[in-house]
Amino acid sequence: MAVRRIIRMGHPTLRQRARELTTEEIVAPATRGLIDDMTDTLHDYGGIGLAAPQINESIRLAIIEIPGGPTRYGELEPVPLTVFVNPEVTVQGEAVAGHWEGCLSIPGLLGYVERPQHIRVSYTDLDGQRQHIEPKGFLATVFQHEFDHLDGHLFVDRMTDPTRLVFEDEFARYSHDSDRDSDRGSDRGLDLGDQPSA
Repeated sequence: MAVRRIIRMGHPTLRQRARELTTEEIVAPATRGLIDDMTDTLHDYGGIGLAAPQINESIRLAIIEIPGGPTRYGELEPVPLTVFVNPEVTVQGEAVAGHWEGCLSIPGLLGYVERPQHIRVSYTDLDGQRQHIEPKGFLATVFQHEFDHLDGHLFVDRMTDPTRLVFEDEFARYSHDSDRDSDRGSDRGLDLGDQPSA
């Protein structure tokens, strides 16, 4: 197990569509070792989600772990450390909401992004079995953010208003309390949450 370096915006791997893993690769010891490294990296950087391309491994694999509990988004259900292999997202409803997102691969910046709030995720688990979940609300945002990395997308690509791309410290300094309560996560954004903030 090891903490890996997270690559940043500008690295070409972050703009590639990652390849799918085969059934043989999913159950291989090398994949388990990679997941151990990703888990160590996630915990070391203090995030709640990490996609393999963020550590320069262009494969369709991501991990998410959310402690749960009260947040600015309301009470979140905990998500134990879960590995998502070859995930597919299908939007289940028209409801859209915006949140301030940050990313370990774009340190220091936050952007306001609107995303669907009810999705269905189909993925393969580490036993090679297909699984399905339906995240709603803020959790749907977290899943979409992480899985975007597998298609070479970053949160800045999803922004519709470039004036809402800000430095974290300036945002913390100048945002109004009502902004913080209504549409902001933690001070550190999606991947950099200081507790279950995403």
